Amino acid sequence: MDMSSHTLSTLFDQLGLPSDEQNIKKFIAKHRTQTGLDPLEGAPFWSPGQAQFLQQALTEDSDWSEVVDELNILLHS
Repeated sequence: MDMSSHTLSTLFDQLGLPSDEQNIKKFIAKHRTQTGLDPLEGAPFWSPGQAQFLQQALTEDSDWSEVVDELNILLHS
């Protein structure tokens, strides 16, 4: 298991998204209203691969789960 510390930036890299601070803030602002009450991985803006990664990170409580939880909170707040 990869024991490195993951951040929002490394999560966005993993998801194939622009990962600088400004683009992360834009992404969250844009998609916050699209997330609704759905679980994070069920949001309509994820590709199937991205949704699968997020779901797997949470269900397997992987080393990504903490930063995925952080993204979930940011998108649902």
